[in-house]
Amino acid sequence: MEATATTIDVTSCDVEPIHIPGSIQPHGIMLVADAATMICVGEAGDVIRFLGRPAQGLRLPDILGEACADHLADATTGRITFLGRIEGASAMLNAVAYRSGAYLVVEIDQAEEKTIEAVPFLVTLDAASSRFERASSARELCQEAASIFRQLIGYDRVMIYQFLDDDAGVVVGESVEADTSGFMNHHFPASDIPKQARALYLRNRARVIPDVDYMPQPIRSERDLRQLDLSDSTLRSVSPIHIQYLKNMGVGASASFSIIKDGVLWGMVACHHNSPRTIPLAVRMGCQALANALSRQIRSKEEGELYRERIRLRSQEDTVLSKLGSDRSLEEFFEVSGPELAALLAADGFAAVQGKDLFVYGRLPDKIDVRKIADYIRLPAARQPFVTSSLSRQWKEAEAFREQASGLLGVTMSTEVPTILIWFRAEHIEVLKWAGEPHKDVPLEPGATLRPRTSFAAWSESVRGTAPPWTHAEVEAASRIMRLMLEQRNNQRMRDLNRELSTSLRENESLLAQKDFLLREVNHRVQNSLQLVSAFLRLQSRYAKSDDVTASLDEAQKRLNAVALVHRRLYQDDSVEIIDLSRYIETLLADMLQGMDPTWTEQLTLDLSPVLIATDKAVNVGLVLTELVINAQKYAYDGNPGPLALKLEQHRDTLRLIVSDRGRGKQKAGTTGFGSRMLHAIVDSLGGNLDEEDNMPGLRVVLTAPIQAAQR
Repeated sequence: MEATATTIDVTSCDVEPIHIPGSIQPHGIMLVADAATMICVGEAGDVIRFLGRPAQGLRLPDILGEACADHLADATTGRITFLGRIEGASAMLNAVAYRSGAYLVVEIDQAEEKTIEAVPFLVTLDAASSRFERASSARELCQEAASIFRQLIGYDRVMIYQFLDDDAGVVVGESVEADTSGFMNHHFPASDIPKQARALYLRNRARVIPDVDYMPQPIRSERDLRQLDLSDSTLRSVSPIHIQYLKNMGVGASASFSIIKDGVLWGMVACHHNSPRTIPLAVRMGCQALANALSRQIRSKEEGELYRERIRLRSQEDTVLSKLGSDRSLEEFFEVSGPELAALLAADGFAAVQGKDLFVYGRLPDKIDVRKIADYIRLPAARQPFVTSSLSRQWKEAEAFREQASGLLGVTMSTEVPTILIWFRAEHIEVLKWAGEPHKDVPLEPGATLRPRTSFAAWSESVRGTAPPWTHAEVEAASRIMRLMLEQRNNQRMRDLNRELSTSLRENESLLAQKDFLLREVNHRVQNSLQLVSAFLRLQSRYAKSDDVTASLDEAQKRLNAVALVHRRLYQDDSVEIIDLSRYIETLLADMLQGMDPTWTEQLTLDLSPVLIATDKAVNVGLVLTELVINAQKYAYDGNPGPLALKLEQHRDTLRLIVSDRGRGKQKAGTTGFGSRMLHAIVDSLGGNLDEEDNMPGLRVVLTAPIQAAQR
């Protein structure tokens, strides 16, 4: 049976199954063996030309030799294992391997005619890394990287391609031959690299197409291998749509190396050659290592630029706050400090709205519209800064004043009457240079065959309704200036209005006491209910006549106790609306460890970044964490203490909670039990995803969820 890709009905890039093409490129061969017996059950490519004989029915050690076969035990899913060099029918060959389900997949291609000496090659890579370090900025670094990669592989055009927030991309560094067209600063629409292709770039970090005119070589086997996952393949036949895309660009050979920063696909090194050209395995691996070094340097340069901007903003903050003297009210401060507040964040206008009072400076909408904006952002800006560079895209009413207020940054100060501070940036008509017109990529009729765009001629587009984006440091500065102003204002009120403030504090304490009393009462009743159910389950367990029923009741009791622990820990906090998830997790784990073997304390590693989150989401995250820790204790270590690492981080508006163990890896048992069903139901309620990865050894579980619910 041949596993061919010709039966696939491709009507949309985002659903094309590019990881199961059923064929390979012809510059190498593929052997598919049963992982248990090592017997080759499938092959692809011109096996006789490479090996001098068919491979099906033979054992891999007999084909590869014992020296290479010894490394097959290291082959796993998610990465390539280099087996070594073998002697082919007419030339030396390179062999690599990986696992795909129940199969071992070995890929073989022709080795370099002249062996690359390790020491000189490592010296070359080290020199390239040193050139990365000497770059003075991220932009200079990308330009230097394009030149270095082109020297290594000899392609006509090498681009450093960066993904943007909307998944479109832009070329930020380029090196080309004199007679080759360039795409520097050109934008490419998100549809050029669909989401499943970006997922593969994150997993398989190097891909080479030596000849775009190749004929796909199907996998031949008596078994049905049409669903064989080739995500880790170096020879995987690529999408015919992408091949046509490259031909439309006039490309003869292509290569790409992923740039991954903080576990996210930042971009890639895209390489084009005008004629067919291969890249030796050693050079491919070297380029992949160099791409990893490039990602580290990109992170370093971006962090350095952020640090310098923070220092600049801190000095300007001091200038602003100097106007807020002890003898000046907040209202007087706004009236005299408008220019400084606007200049602080390079804004065209500034406004402060406090009840009926309105303070404005600079270029901004009409006062009536400013009040509408304040009402629109008041609640969102109370949780975290409201930031946008295109207000009209998310709020249609803003279209009327986009010329004055396309960009907006707002924060809400928790005064008796909420004070909303708003910075405005006027519309900046941005001219984007696209590699071909992006809007020609329109949805097709149902069932129509998808075809790639054919034009890559420079096409300019004027984008309206946008303003220069706010930097992370500017958003931080807005929050900090609001906090410092609030602190200084409160200090002044304490000095000038001590009696009134004392009365207000007593009233607040009374209200807080009432709130705490009500919360304690509600919490007490919830805890009583949970204890009552737990006691009922314990009683039922004693009289159960089946071991399975007893086990199920005990498991349900453990889960119920976990829910009670999450609830009790959360409602001991001072805030019932927004909490710091990192502090909550620390205290929750401390409570959990009290009921576990004391050795677990030494085995637990925490790396928790502060993340502000709503209470209802914190409850669900706590339940997910509790379930993952219980699973690690139960399945990874059979109840015995073992290494367990927890990491909490924030990427833009998304949180990631990672639980990693070093146990025996993913277990099939229990995947449909109560705990598993509860876990997936909670993850669905969070609007997130739960992914499991091989931790080599052990299991790495990643919870990804939005911090805020999507606005409707």
